[in-house]
Amino acid sequence: MKIVFMGTPDFAVPSLKALLEAGHKIQAVFCQPDKPKGRGMKLVAPPVKNVASENNIPVYQPVSLKNSGDEYIKILEELAPDCIVVAAYGKILPKSVLDIPKYGCVNVHGSLLPKYRGAGPIQWAVLNDEKTTGITTMLMGEGLDTGDMLLKCETEIGENETAAELFDRLAVMGADLIVETLDKLEKGEVIPEPQNEEEATYAPMLTKELSSIDFSKSAREVHKQICGLSDWPCASTLIGGKRLKIYHSEIVDGNSDKPAGTVVNNKDLTVACGEGLVRFTEIQAEGSKRMPTADYLRGKPIAEGTVLGI
Repeated sequence: MKIVFMGTPDFAVPSLKALLEAGHKIQAVFCQPDKPKGRGMKLVAPPVKNVASENNIPVYQPVSLKNSGDEYIKILEELAPDCIVVAAYGKILPKSVLDIPKYGCVNVHGSLLPKYRGAGPIQWAVLNDEKTTGITTMLMGEGLDTGDMLLKCETEIGENETAAELFDRLAVMGADLIVETLDKLEKGEVIPEPQNEEEATYAPMLTKELSSIDFSKSAREVHKQICGLSDWPCASTLIGGKRLKIYHSEIVDGNSDKPAGTVVNNKDLTVACGEGLVRFTEIQAEGSKRMPTADYLRGKPIAEGTVLGI
């Protein structure tokens, strides 16, 4: 197939590479504009742009396809792709774009639709303690992830798996599924299935306001908050008035009569919750590097009985 690929972050990279390896002709790549990063605020290219450049694929980076006039619509019409493949592009596609390809615009979405439509499907599946999630390929419409579904693949979410780890796994699954989807679309072997609106849920973009840990909640809720927000925006608490980020944790058997937020084992940073115990296994103290908790405690012991969040 002749394909225009639209995607921006790491999640989209395996899909682009898989389409290239499958022999599809990638006519062009659309991604978001380069963004300033780091202390020097130097412009950094999106991961998808780097892959496109390595393969000599033309790259376009419109600020918007909806409000950029006819320039990019004309480019797409001249390319006349058989399909536009979208994976975490981060921009809304207007009807004028959706109507161009022969086989439509096919999106690689990180959930089992109609659950978790929106910008944060992977993170919210973890935050909400789902047991399984997956990838759905779908025909894009004008609504937010409301188009007809094509194919799905499902996977279990690990007990201690973080959203970042799941993100990487689903990116690879999505790459395999988009190749299969295009093959079946071309052969007429897939029948689009409308989504059941009654089962639809929404997964909004994450914000830093979700980060603060409430230890009065159960250990399981705290643990899933840590897993779901890792690596960004990252669950956090206060220790001695300074921010402590937690990237990995695990639930510990047992309970404690200590107040919620109390460090009950300073050898491995086990903390009392409203119900149960949670152990921090990877942390980052303010002004320090991210590291295993054991490494941090060797240099900066934390007294047993310390209450976090104050």
